[in-house]
Amino acid sequence: MSLLPYALARPFLFGLDPEAAHDLTLNAIARTQGTALECMYRQPMVNDHVTLAGLYFPNRVGLAAGLDKNARCIDGLGAMGFGFVEVGTVTPLAQPGNPKPRMFRLPEAQALINRLGFNNGGLEAFVANVQRARFRSKAQGKPMLLGLNIGKNAATPIERATEDYLLALDGVYPHADYVTVNISSPNTKNLRALQSDEALDGLLSAISARRAVLALEHLKRTPIFVKIAPDLDEAQVAVIAATLQRHGMDGVIATNTTLSRDAVKGMAHGEEAGGLSGAPVRELSNRVVQQLRAALGRDFPIIGVGGILSAADAVAKIEAGADVVQIYTGLIYQGPALVHQTALAIKNMKK
Repeated sequence: MSLLPYALARPFLFGLDPEAAHDLTLNAIARTQGTALECMYRQPMVNDHVTLAGLYFPNRVGLAAGLDKNARCIDGLGAMGFGFVEVGTVTPLAQPGNPKPRMFRLPEAQALINRLGFNNGGLEAFVANVQRARFRSKAQGKPMLLGLNIGKNAATPIERATEDYLLALDGVYPHADYVTVNISSPNTKNLRALQSDEALDGLLSAISARRAVLALEHLKRTPIFVKIAPDLDEAQVAVIAATLQRHGMDGVIATNTTLSRDAVKGMAHGEEAGGLSGAPVRELSNRVVQQLRAALGRDFPIIGVGGILSAADAVAKIEAGADVVQIYTGLIYQGPALVHQTALAIKNMKK
């Protein structure tokens, strides 16, 4: 297990501005990955493989996109024992995101609110960072999987969003084990409108056609997942499910952050604009996972994410219908030990 107990580091990190703590942590991981200092957070990987969308997942716990937007820390994050790591969201052009402050902790609710707005260094820098990662060459046995998450630039009109997604897909395709199409961040104006019937149909039709071309060009078929919001009713979920299947998407990630504030009313920062993550999104996410499983059938891959802060939360997500899970806010509150705990609990639930 890791040499540095997170319980010692957390009070210091939580004493900082949330985004400053985030940047400090990523900078530390970027500098120490691949060195002897990686032992501070390295953990053994739980062996609990599953095959989804033709991909071999070494275990069922992954890192959700958003933590490492620029793909700087792939090797270090992988050292924490994840079966798969997803980085991004990347947009074709670099952009600063929304004005600061834009991240807020709600410790009473074990939650975060962020309105970062796809801040990233752009596609060229992102791909260069991905190419520098060494996790595949250094793996003993099957390496973890790498997901690359794509979005649109804030300055791109929603009517031209497809152009951005196709540019990003072109750039990441040869380097990804799977690609995630992010249409559910609440922090890019009108982005969630892409989840509506006609817009989603047009976007996924274009992505499916471009993937067919890229598969021939690169001699590999990279699976494509679509990440959706928790703030959907059952009818909307059913339409999305049918659209995913119609256009040959390989899986769905449920869910992104929520706009609901019901669980954090009256709390400091509870009314800040942005997406709410952590414990308050747990049941919303589980509900969408259940509805997706009912609509998609037994075999369509579902990655469940939202509100996993304990091993029991991860097990509940699997029981709701997810095949594998991702964590993000739980990592901030609980530290790297959560990765091993959740992966082991999921493995043991089958015994």
